[in-house]
Amino acid sequence: MTQISRDDVLHLAQLSSLQLTDDEVDNLRADIANILGYVEQLGELDTTGVEPTYQVTDLENVWRNDEVIDSGIDREQLLALAPASASNSVKVPKVL
Repeated sequence: MTQISRDDVLHLAQLSSLQLTDDEVDNLRADIANILGYVEQLGELDTTGVEPTYQVTDLENVWRNDEVIDSGIDREQLLALAPASASNSVKVPKVL
């Protein structure tokens, strides 16, 4: 089983900007060690001949033709409705 030290937990907490108490560090160390042990168990499974499951819902992408539908309004009419326009585009305020 992979051993995780107290320093490892403190390093992970620092990277995650977490402030942990001593009890939380000890509990988290045990939890991480259990998780890593479980992942090691999964790595020991024989998956020969098992196809990867990429999606379990059998959903597929639905594609449609990209067709321009003439709505009877041209670009100039739409731009005239905008509060401001420039270079055949609607002008909007900067968002930072």
